[in-house]
Amino acid sequence: MSPDDERNDGLFFGGSGETRTRLPEGEGAGDDGYGGVRRSSRSGGRTSSRSLVTVVGVVVLLIAAIAFANRGGDDSSAEGGDGKKPEAASTAPSGEKPVGGKDGGIPAGFAHDAQGAQSAAANYAVALGSADMFNKDRRHGIVNTVYTPDEAAKRQSDLDKVYAGEKFLTSIGLSPDGSAPKNTTFVSRIIPVGTKTTKFGNDSASVEIWYSSLFGLAGENTKNPVSESWFTNTYELRWVNGDWKLADFRQKDGPVPVGRDQRASTADDMAKAVEEFGGFTYAR
Repeated sequence: MSPDDERNDGLFFGGSGETRTRLPEGEGAGDDGYGGVRRSSRSGGRTSSRSLVTVVGVVVLLIAAIAFANRGGDDSSAEGGDGKKPEAASTAPSGEKPVGGKDGGIPAGFAHDAQGAQSAAANYAVALGSADMFNKDRRHGIVNTVYTPDEAAKRQSDLDKVYAGEKFLTSIGLSPDGSAPKNTTFVSRIIPVGTKTTKFGNDSASVEIWYSSLFGLAGENTKNPVSESWFTNTYELRWVNGDWKLADFRQKDGPVPVGRDQRASTADDMAKAVEEFGGFTYAR
């Protein structure tokens, strides 16, 4: 059994783009982390040419942005389930605080509206697709937090059998106890790209989330290096005890973008990135 087989069976959980991200509390914008290489000017003539090209490019982008923003007359929001495209302005932040607190480290207290349901779906996908699901105590906490009480009770034993199964763990390169082999870092992350509400009622919502998934072992000579996959999940949510909770889900592959011709990072760089870069709180 391969990790992809397990993901396609729905055991890994996690889309017009309508998602913005919010850094965890206490993490501000620090030094520039893009690692851009500075290039010195070669000559005054070339500098002037580049400046001219830059100005022209900005003007073209500005004109395109204005045209795009003004074309929304034929579009309408898709949140009502009528199948029409959302207006250009529908992806803008509403100004409402999307998350009121945390439950077991997972965002909670989502707004009782379509945007709140999208935020819940994105944050729950991140939790359910994390490496914490391979630890029994943390897994139980996640399932009890994101699922409705009835669904959590139904799924706990089945999930325990899957995540604690020695055959499954060894097939993905982990030790029988679920730990990563020496000198390796286990990576399991979901990165939401966008969400959309396909159905919405006062106490129920159906939300699609498109995401990228990183999964594997970062380490020298590993047989299961960290790889990227793309999926779309459909979450059925219920409003229970003042918050959105997960009742059911479906998963399908893609959409998958064409890969760029980029050199893969070393195992050390991958492990360092996973350890140093934290996750996000997702919100509209």
